[in-house]
Amino acid sequence: MVYKVGVVIEKDEHGYFAFCPDLEGCHTQGDTFEDVVSNVKEAIELYLETLSEDERKIYLSLEVYTTSVEVTVV
Repeated sequence: MVYKVGVVIEKDEHGYFAFCPDLEGCHTQGDTFEDVVSNVKEAIELYLETLSEDERKIYLSLEVYTTSVEVTVV
C-alpha cells in the first residue's frame, strides 16, 4: 500500500535533518537533500512495518498543512 507522510526537512551547516511529525521518533539525516529524502523514505517504511494496519490508519489519518511566512524583526 502507498501512503503519503508529512516530513519536515531542515538544513544547517552539517547537512540535512528530516523527521515525521506524525511518527514519533522517526527521523534521519543526510549530507545532501537527495540523501535525506532517500533516508527518510527508508526510515518511514521501516517504522510502518512495526505498526498494525489499525495503527497505520490512526497515525496516518491526519492532514498536515505547512507554509512559510516572512517576518520582520526590529
